[in-house]
Amino acid sequence: MASSAKKTIVGKIHPDVLSFTVGKDPVLDLDLALWDCIGTAAHVTMLSHMKVDPAVLTSVERDKIVAGLIGVMHQVQAGKFSITETDQDVHLAVERRLTEGLGDLGRKVHTGRSRNDQVAVDIRLHMRDQILGLIEESAQLAQALVKFGKQHEKIPMVGRTHLQPAMPSSVALWSTAWAESLLDDLLMVEAAYTLNDRCPLGSAAGYGVPLPVDRQMTASLLGFSVPHHNVFHASNARGKDEAVVLAACGQIMLTLSRMAEDLILFSMPEFGYFVIPPELCTGSSIMPQKYNPDVLELIRAKAAIVMGYGATANSILKAMPGGYNRDLQDTKELYMEGMRVTRGSLRIMTLMAESLSVCPDRLRGGFSGGVFATDKALELVAGGMPFRDAYQYVRSNLDELDNADPDAALAAKTHLGGTAGLDFNGYKLRIKEVLHGTRLRRRGSERVLSKLLGTKFPLMNSFELLREKR
Repeated sequence: MASSAKKTIVGKIHPDVLSFTVGKDPVLDLDLALWDCIGTAAHVTMLSHMKVDPAVLTSVERDKIVAGLIGVMHQVQAGKFSITETDQDVHLAVERRLTEGLGDLGRKVHTGRSRNDQVAVDIRLHMRDQILGLIEESAQLAQALVKFGKQHEKIPMVGRTHLQPAMPSSVALWSTAWAESLLDDLLMVEAAYTLNDRCPLGSAAGYGVPLPVDRQMTASLLGFSVPHHNVFHASNARGKDEAVVLAACGQIMLTLSRMAEDLILFSMPEFGYFVIPPELCTGSSIMPQKYNPDVLELIRAKAAIVMGYGATANSILKAMPGGYNRDLQDTKELYMEGMRVTRGSLRIMTLMAESLSVCPDRLRGGFSGGVFATDKALELVAGGMPFRDAYQYVRSNLDELDNADPDAALAAKTHLGGTAGLDFNGYKLRIKEVLHGTRLRRRGSERVLSKLLGTKFPLMNSFELLREKR
């Protein structure tokens, strides 16, 4: 068995054990490679300032390492960075690249660190970037829905409870309701962002190190508000952070799934309220006439998957003892896939909202006298009749409502949030504030990381790199 063991930077490991424990990290960790380099840049910058004699790193050595890290980052962006099974993960892959280029200097970068706090800070940097994207895309969908509602503000639509005709509503009320739901979902995303805004770097294996590391410095260098205070908690927070983000993603997916179900129903020929463009549908392999709302059906399925990821993350955590455990390797994949699915779903639903059309005649044709029953009962109450008497009268004389006017019913509800009381400017302002705040955060993060690296961040993309080489 010993002769078949594979050599890694942390010892020899049986090939089957190595393959099982490495899992998907060589693929998943490619998304963390840029962030691992940035975390390492902050760590070696702190080491170069650490008051010890002899110095762990000089400022000149620090600069050489950061230059090497920027070189690795360019390789990542150009698709020339890979993680081997014997690397095990992105951390050792980056360290190997640095050592190949810098020799013994590259072997110093792990001083005072564990892969535990490395992956924790990598995920938090990745998460900060992804959450900002999630907020932007949620706000953009809300923006498209508000625009759609404003365009069709005066078009009546039957409001339903239990899927049965209930009361007069409008396309605008329907559309802006989903926009407001997304904006409320962002309150949970904001909480996840705040929870994520803590730096675990310097906690090492969860118990600190006997070196005068400056954890406040590394937090500031990376643009985090504060470091985690308790180093053991910094270790324990891993996994829980992912679960909280997945919970926020789950709420967004719930909103998207319910809206998707509405669109599936209301675009059926039996309703015909909305028309989904053929290019956003798929066809049948046997039935030439079919245009299927597969996108919307997949949104429903993906909502269940993302909520399942959140439940799985919590289930992984619930029986874990304090301290690092390898179980946490799998919460990383849950978070990454959950975020990818949620952001992809937001983009596709924005495309749907921007392309959807309405059929006013079909919407008006959906009204029957009974839809106006509650409005009529309340009209009688306004004339002095007790509500229960009005209720019974209308119930017994529904035929009197056959010629009721849906436009008049919409215009009558002028109160806050009613069909004639929608604050479109308020929605627009709220969305504008969300997008503006997100842009400020992103610029602030980029400014801090550019200062750390001594070059503009984000780095040039691979196309720009190729053009520069020419």
